[in-house]
Amino acid sequence: MTAGLKTVILLSFVLAVGFLMIILSCALWSNWLPLFVALTFVVAPLPNALFSHCGAEDFSADYGESSGPVDLGRFITAFIVVTGFSLPLVLAHSEIIKPGASVMSLIGGGLVYGTILAYTAAFKQDDSEYE
Repeated sequence: MTAGLKTVILLSFVLAVGFLMIILSCALWSNWLPLFVALTFVVAPLPNALFSHCGAEDFSADYGESSGPVDLGRFITAFIVVTGFSLPLVLAHSEIIKPGASVMSLIGGGLVYGTILAYTAAFKQDDSEYE
């Protein structure tokens, strides 16, 4: 399945709506702390991208097992994603931001991270035997 122009347009629209939700959660309640959620969800895929090719052997027969650096990248990514989802909840619980801002920030952050995951899945480069 190849990703085309319609996929790019849809993903860019969803990403724009996600960032709009995060910025509106900041602007409507005059508190710019939920903007850190956008930062965490933009940074979240980086450890997976950096560590995804570490320790992979071309001639290995064990395809089910992964290496330590790959697992470390997944762990750091999971830590950042959990931080992105829990930060608005903790800020709302401590009454630093309003609950409405927390909900908008969570929805926007989920849209941003989901768009990043969908983009990487849609445009994933498959390794060819003949390269």
